[in-house]
Amino acid sequence: MTKPILIAGPCSAETREQILETAAGLVVLNPDYFRAGIWKPRTRPGEFEGIGKDALPWMLEAKEKYGLKLATEVAKAEHVEAVLKAGFDMIWIGARSTANPFTVQDIADALAGVSIPVMVKNPTNPDLKLWLGAIERVEKAGIKELSAIHRGFSVYEKTKYRNKPNWQIPIALKQERKDIPLICDPSHITGKSELIQRIAQKAYDLKYDGLMIETHCNPLKAWTDARQQVTPAELDIILNCLEIRNREEFNSNELLSMREEINGIDDEIIRQLKERMQISAAIGKLKKKTKTAILQHSRWKELIEKNIERAKQSNLSHEFLDELYKLIHEESIRIQYQILSSKDE
Repeated sequence: MTKPILIAGPCSAETREQILETAAGLVVLNPDYFRAGIWKPRTRPGEFEGIGKDALPWMLEAKEKYGLKLATEVAKAEHVEAVLKAGFDMIWIGARSTANPFTVQDIADALAGVSIPVMVKNPTNPDLKLWLGAIERVEKAGIKELSAIHRGFSVYEKTKYRNKPNWQIPIALKQERKDIPLICDPSHITGKSELIQRIAQKAYDLKYDGLMIETHCNPLKAWTDARQQVTPAELDIILNCLEIRNREEFNSNELLSMREEINGIDDEIIRQLKERMQISAAIGKLKKKTKTAILQHSRWKELIEKNIERAKQSNLSHEFLDELYKLIHEESIRIQYQILSSKDE
């Protein structure tokens, strides 16, 4: 593959000294873009929301001194106007903005007639259509250089990651829009600097086109997201440890044979699921006859506990089985609800 795209820099522009010191450390890594958040959309009021326009000269000084191309997040039309006037080289639309079509449209309108690369992060919630819709709005404004950034998705339950990757969603986006480069943001997915390399490697193995990694000259003293930032030296180590594997289609008799085995197992899984849902339907008819509620909490708790134990015994991820059985359970509830809601006796 061609050289992967690298976007690096601090989560937030904090001080002139911080920006210049981080930029100086990144020069040797030759990033495609030097990033920093100038406006920071925060979850709660009173938190640090970025320096704003006062940080623009610091970024421009880094560009002039170190020859780095500049990138930042925009969330309003006025942000677009400010960075275009300053001479930034790329912008991205953040996850909170992508989640709101009105916000995306305002940004797209501000970009009409402009030639600048634009990257669109996935929305906070796992919604492929919303992500595609944001890309299409910017595309209709006339922007030719578009990329998508996968930064993970917010979930209610706690996981080892800050934002759940939900890899199937960016993969589906790439299948639908093969023309758009896909960038991984392991900093926001993991929320932990020590997990960045693992996620970055998986992104490369899934044929992503590049990485956006938050890099700070002194992460321990960062004003925002300190836990997920690395130093330029640490980023260098991460990048050197990543393996870029062959991306050409690979076929052999041995591989084809194993794929045939998988096809057979998949057929059996479908058959077993069909039988399971037929039993769920029979249970639904019994519940309707006895006027019993669909959801039985004790049964659901028992099922989850058994599956966690089975996962341990089978050397399977209990997170995987948990997600799988949630989907199966939801389908069972749907079938039973349909039966209980019908007017048939």
